[in-house]
Amino acid sequence: MARERIISANEQPQDLPQEAANPALRPRKLHEYIGQPELIERIRIAVEAAKKRSEPMEHVLLSGPPGLGKTTLAHIIADEMNGNPPKITSGPALVKPADLVGILTNLKHGDVLFIDEIHRMSHIVEEYLYPAMENYSIDVVMDSGAHAQVMNIPIQPFTLIGATTRTGLISGPMRSRFGIAHHLNYYSPADLLKIASRSAELLKLPADSSALLEIASRSRGTPRVANRLLRRVRDFAVVRSHGKLTHDVLEQALALEGIDSLGLDPLDRRFLATLARDYEGGPAGIEALAATMGEERDTLEDVVEPFLLQIGFIRRTPKGRQMTSAAYAHLGIDKPVEKPDTLF
Repeated sequence: MARERIISANEQPQDLPQEAANPALRPRKLHEYIGQPELIERIRIAVEAAKKRSEPMEHVLLSGPPGLGKTTLAHIIADEMNGNPPKITSGPALVKPADLVGILTNLKHGDVLFIDEIHRMSHIVEEYLYPAMENYSIDVVMDSGAHAQVMNIPIQPFTLIGATTRTGLISGPMRSRFGIAHHLNYYSPADLLKIASRSAELLKLPADSSALLEIASRSRGTPRVANRLLRRVRDFAVVRSHGKLTHDVLEQALALEGIDSLGLDPLDRRFLATLARDYEGGPAGIEALAATMGEERDTLEDVVEPFLLQIGFIRRTPKGRQMTSAAYAHLGIDKPVEKPDTLF
């Protein structure tokens, strides 16, 4: 069995609230949200304007890596608008138009519909969504052939919030129908420290500021990772320091999980070590790396590479992936001497 990867930004079962023992750490109001100041200000203005006009807020498209708060923002907007929780689905779940029609016809005035991974929605379903977004109506085809008829069904005005990790896969017509489109950036250590401090209070975990700062620096710029690390080291603190999180306890807990000072885990380091040892630092093709490591290509491209690219440990070149000097220094190995080009 593969080892659990707690540093992954993808949602895992332990991220979900479980009664009082595992309280929800997501903010519920705009003023509680930390980070992404430009986006929050745009949403605040849009929400207040929509309330004054007694209209639904304009549609929102949120893009960016997983774990940065797209689902959280959908819950906040829904709560700010009418207090009802958002209706949540995903692109792959909407296989045929009937799946979408059933959801849209059950929406109430001002409701929020959240579609995660909206870029994976089929083009047929996407076509049905266009009139719903623009005119608050859907066209349903009855019968077929010569007896086919189009029935126009009005629906309640609503707000669509789409989330995607791959903006480039969203069609132009779909993108143009969103009034607010924003890319969420990775969080700074200062913002992650605020998030970790707030979460520690909610978890009733006494923690030294130096320990929380260390969590922030190892969270890969992602709030979901920061909260997951905090929950994990809380157990270690209960056993080793009577429930208080100190810097020493944090170091021991993260060493046990294999997470180093930059937030790299064993899979990240194995990727770099394979590139350095078997391919002399590259360039090397992703298929070759995946075969050598015994991992799926998608795992390396979607899970491992984004953070290594962000911190400048690898480069993508036309010939493949290549390690940088910073990666060699972090691993503590010598960079191979480049061979001079020869004419013969």
